[in-house]
Amino acid sequence: MIRTNELRGIIAKNGLSQSDVALKIGITPKTFYEKMKNGVFGSDEIQVMIKELSIDNPIEIFFAEE
Repeated sequence: MIRTNELRGIIAKNGLSQSDVALKIGITPKTFYEKMKNGVFGSDEIQVMIKELSIDNPIEIFFAEE
């Protein structure tokens, strides 16, 4: 399960909007919002977000156990 609140915080900390991140990972903003709502992203999308958002500890965000 993805911790979407933490991910939103990192996106904001980087001065980006969710739409900006959607474009960086190659999906539409609408698709990004749906994925955030469902807490599910593909491994390629996660890799891009880790790199683009300089996420130091991706396991805590993308592979959290709830």
